[in-house]
Amino acid sequence: MLKKLLLPSIFIILAYGFWQSSDFKTIAAGVAIFLFGMISLEEGFKAFTGGSLEKILNVSTNTQFKSIGFGVLTTSIMQSSSLVSVITISFLSAGLLELAAGIGIIFGANIGTTTGAWLVAGLGLKVKISAYAMPMLVFGVIMVLQKNKHLRGLGYILTGLGFLFLGISYMKEGFEAFKGNLDLANYAMTGYKGLFVFAFIGVAATVIMQSSHATLVLIITALAAHQISYENALALAIGANVGTTVTAVLGAMSANIEGKRLAGAHFIFNMVTGLIAIVFIQQFLVLVDWTSEHVGIADDNYTLKLAVFHTLFNLTGVLIMWPFINRLVLFLEKYLPGSKQETEGALYLNSASLDFPETALEAIRNETLHIYDISLKVLCEGLSLNLQQVRSKMSLSELVQRSRKVTEFDIDKFYELKVKGLYSEIIDFISHASFTWEMLQSEHIHWLRSANQNIIEAIKDMKHLRKNMSKYMLSTNIEQQGQYDLIRLQIALVIREIESIRSALKSDQSPDVLLLLNALKVEVVESDKTIKMNISRLLQRKSITPFMASSLLNDCHYGVRISNNLISMASTLYTDYDRERLNIEREVALDNEEIEELAH
Repeated sequence: MLKKLLLPSIFIILAYGFWQSSDFKTIAAGVAIFLFGMISLEEGFKAFTGGSLEKILNVSTNTQFKSIGFGVLTTSIMQSSSLVSVITISFLSAGLLELAAGIGIIFGANIGTTTGAWLVAGLGLKVKISAYAMPMLVFGVIMVLQKNKHLRGLGYILTGLGFLFLGISYMKEGFEAFKGNLDLANYAMTGYKGLFVFAFIGVAATVIMQSSHATLVLIITALAAHQISYENALALAIGANVGTTVTAVLGAMSANIEGKRLAGAHFIFNMVTGLIAIVFIQQFLVLVDWTSEHVGIADDNYTLKLAVFHTLFNLTGVLIMWPFINRLVLFLEKYLPGSKQETEGALYLNSASLDFPETALEAIRNETLHIYDISLKVLCEGLSLNLQQVRSKMSLSELVQRSRKVTEFDIDKFYELKVKGLYSEIIDFISHASFTWEMLQSEHIHWLRSANQNIIEAIKDMKHLRKNMSKYMLSTNIEQQGQYDLIRLQIALVIREIESIRSALKSDQSPDVLLLLNALKVEVVESDKTIKMNISRLLQRKSITPFMASSLLNDCHYGVRISNNLISMASTLYTDYDRERLNIEREVALDNEEIEELAH
């Protein structure tokens, strides 16, 4: 309800302000242009996130110190903590980043966002930056119209900077003119009452504009025009810091549990930092004066002093909270647990990842591994085998021989509850993926879709195979029982070999995956031939009836299909993308139809 009322309320307030003062129009236009510049800047940086930024993040967040450094650096360059937050949430959702590393990035982003205050206070108010804005806009728009992705991205960055500079100029002019009509400094409040009131105004302004950076620029330009007092400007800056957590919490509502935990960490950090800044405001003022004196900032240069204050209290917050990151992770995991539901849900998919192709691909890959792990339970239960024993080093022949208890397992129900919904989420996510991606990324996403289809087909074939297998593996006809054991053995061998490849890759070994998988395909072909020859021989000797033989042939077909679907899935998931897997696989792999022809 409040969300629905927010936009009309903003429109009414703006309309009233426009009617009352033309200077208010200038300030509001400056804020709007500045925000549009930030949107353009974010759009431009997204053009360079087709893998490079993700790879840098992947190697730059393996320690807490690196995570914080990454947050500082990227936010300083992009001038957008929200973009860094979105990237971080997408990495968390895709399973590429630990929560502790994500928290470190958010801590660093809070320090990085203070560089904007320095740029505006130190440069934007002393130089006629609107003169630089016009050429940037001209060159930027020309580059935006180009077809090349990176040129277009650079164009958005230039236009974004141009609009940022232009917005700052308008806000500065608006406050200068506004002073002649209404002096907001008359409404200044002192003491803790003023701190809390103006901190709340800072929170509200940031929630409305959805940008603490824009709020800070507004505060600095108002302070430069002497429209607000220095003390009240400090309170507004604290409020802007707290307000940005509200936008983070709102943005995380549609995220998975990791995104919600990250938003929780962001909220806790900024609330703690804000309270520390308010409680120890006098000590901070002394520290600001001391720092300003040692770096050559004049006593009456309150805009730069505000930038010093903004940096100091964010830095203090990081130094205080840094030792508690691991405890914060445990706290968030305890009080924001993953939802326990009967149906299985996606663990790694998040709409934020769709803007970053490499991240989205990794999210789909991890989710495909998730659905494969679930499917292993179906397959092993269908074979009446224990998954852990299949994965172990014990003899599979002995395991098959002694595992004859048919478990009560409803494959249809399990599929509906655990597999179907998850598969639907993966397909829906893939359908929303950007088709402006590079050709190679589009091919990868096509093969990942096929890998999911392989898993689903394997489960459906197991459903058909189990009908006869659960009955005939207990048959009094030892010959018939033996052939069903060979079918079970064939599928169990494929599962074990695929799991062995997966374990080798996890332990940083470098097996020749394609060679191993193609050797496994040959084993499946040979096993299929052996079973069919056995069936013919047993039929000739009248050891089995024609009815038994027809059931065995049908079920042998299901066994081959299950095995080959699992192998095809593994060839997609466990082969290095950078080795041009698609071309190699076309040359050396046999597709299912060819294998079935060989088998016959």
